[in-house]
Amino acid sequence: MNIESIIYPIASLGGLGLVFGAGLAYASQKFAVEIDPRALAIRDALPGANCGGCGVPGCDSFAKLVAEGKASVDGCPVGGPDCAKALAEIMGVEVDVKERRVAKVICNGNKEKCKDKFDYHGINDCVAASMVGGGGDKSCNYSCLGFGTCVRACQFDAIEIVDGRIAKIIPEKCTACGKCIEVCPKDVIDMVPYEQSVVITCNNKETGKIVRKKCEVACIACKICVKACPFEAIDFKNNLAFIDYEKCTQCFVCVEKCPTKAIEGDLEKRKKAIIDDDTCIGCTICKKHCPVEAIEGELKGKHKILADKCIGCGVCEAKCPKKSIKMN
Repeated sequence: MNIESIIYPIASLGGLGLVFGAGLAYASQKFAVEIDPRALAIRDALPGANCGGCGVPGCDSFAKLVAEGKASVDGCPVGGPDCAKALAEIMGVEVDVKERRVAKVICNGNKEKCKDKFDYHGINDCVAASMVGGGGDKSCNYSCLGFGTCVRACQFDAIEIVDGRIAKIIPEKCTACGKCIEVCPKDVIDMVPYEQSVVITCNNKETGKIVRKKCEVACIACKICVKACPFEAIDFKNNLAFIDYEKCTQCFVCVEKCPTKAIEGDLEKRKKAIIDDDTCIGCTICKKHCPVEAIEGELKGKHKILADKCIGCGVCEAKCPKKSIKMN
């Protein structure tokens, strides 16, 4: 075999490789797309869930938009306040950290409390079930169907189907990415503040007479909660009560008054005010501001909380100039 027939092809291929390699190296330098170093820093500060909760596909895209000033530094619901602060520092801006919010299923109409229209034996999926019988097997067309579409959409195992076939959110695991809201065909999932204990768990906008026949725990549009709220934190629209969380003090008065228990709230969590006798100066400010007259005492005298009247709203604690009142 002629050795030249081997060497020449190898040399030719090697030469072509060098030429093409040099060309690619030049092209990579000539046509390189500059990456903002802040985008890389932002990407490293993000949790990496790639859930789309920010409104764009993936953390890389979100990091680029933040670096370009086209997205807010607090736009990542998964990262929360700490992530927002980190991104704000990278961008050299200030951020007003919002209160953490989590998803909440605003329905308690399980199989026992909400009547069935028929027995459903179809695909185990809320979207499929909602297309049958004019909205699913439950008599209330606004209720949670409980077939777990939201459970499968949640990347953080923050949703479970409990007894009675109804979805429940695990607040500690929820990242507020919004995927469950996107897939729910009944629009029965909403965002609420993480610390919010008092929530109206009904989404039915029909009249009270109709609703009463369908579900035991539905809002019947009686407006008792609206009238009972000492802080005007409950309003009424489309036959349904709703809470203004910025006004709500979680005094639980609406929970006590609601005749159908359509307002969720653990009364055992209700706080009570306590006045420190050593620091109370008897200014009567707390007494004047108490919405339920649960404080007694004369000017310049020691004041006392009437425990059986106190609703735990915290107004007295906020108004006390000497910080003599604590909520326990």
